[in-house]
Amino acid sequence: MRVLFLALSNSVHTARWINQLSGQGWDIHLFPSIDIGLFHPELPAGVKTYRATSAGAWRPVRVLRKLLLRRDHFAHLCDVIRSVRPDIIHTMEIQHAGYLGLAAKRALGPDFPTWLVTNWGSDIYHFGKFPEHAPRIRETLASCDYYSCETQRDVRLGREFGFKGRVLPVFPNSGGFDLEKVRRLRSPAPPSQRRRKIMLKGYQGWAGRALVALEALEKCVELLSGYELCIYVPEIEAQARAFARRTGVKVKFLPWTTPHEEMLWHHGSSRVSIGLSISDAISTSLLEALIMGSFPIQSDTGGAAEWVEDGKTCLLVPPEDREAVARAVRRALVDDAFIDSAARSNIEMAERQLSSDRIAPMAREIYTSIAQERRLAYV
Repeated sequence: MRVLFLALSNSVHTARWINQLSGQGWDIHLFPSIDIGLFHPELPAGVKTYRATSAGAWRPVRVLRKLLLRRDHFAHLCDVIRSVRPDIIHTMEIQHAGYLGLAAKRALGPDFPTWLVTNWGSDIYHFGKFPEHAPRIRETLASCDYYSCETQRDVRLGREFGFKGRVLPVFPNSGGFDLEKVRRLRSPAPPSQRRRKIMLKGYQGWAGRALVALEALEKCVELLSGYELCIYVPEIEAQARAFARRTGVKVKFLPWTTPHEEMLWHHGSSRVSIGLSISDAISTSLLEALIMGSFPIQSDTGGAAEWVEDGKTCLLVPPEDREAVARAVRRALVDDAFIDSAARSNIEMAERQLSSDRIAPMAREIYTSIAQERRLAYV
């Protein structure tokens, strides 16, 4: 079976998903949905990769996801499709990969292969609210053959936006966890007895609200003596350094290039993990906190409620309410029995539901079931 992925080529989520297909003997190709000239180092050997333009990398529109599409970008893609002749095209994410696939399908017409669209994060929940995006989302979903997502909320939204085909099983887009590795990296101590460390997702932009979390933490400064604040993907570095000067709290920054094992170790040695955004699906950092036993404080605007119970295994908060976030932080820092009980429940659930031994076969079954339905040749 030959699969062509259109995806963010430097994304760890892309790499982790494709890694699940290793060892199947399939012919895997990856065409970048944004050509920044980078491919994630964890992509498995044997994946055939392509540059999207002949003139070198072009600067992507990161934050606004404007409706920009270079003609040479999708023209290169059409050439690749004609040459590779994939059995399945899988676009992972809609605003870049999905729209790119739609442009190629318009150009190729009946020669366009079977098409699977995966909804990442806020692709419909957030961008579907904008008049410049909603028609494109509808046309994309009306044009594809299969649809996958990681929340029941997004199953409903996919149908509301006009998808008529088969919805594939719902599970995380980021793949599963190697339990042997997780147990090696996770502190055996309950979160109340771990290092005095708090993990904070540092996104601040169209969706992330890391500054709200930082302001909430400052409201709890009397409880932060001896704590280290560990900020990953730090888009608030200047503000965090000012926070450290004002409060005396030690701040550490983890760049986006931090290896996944190191990220897991940090969650697995922390008391609390905070992630705030105005829109998301299943936050991968939330899943990492759950399986590593760090108590999650998570925004209530994503799919977290499908995995946790507010007030029992997590505290869900409005992402722009500093007072609510501060109250959640206070409880997580003072109530040892609460967070330890949550960790036990979260680890048990996550190891049962998120093991790579469970998730990887489900990912592979997506392609074999499509091949059977479409009578495609596959190994």
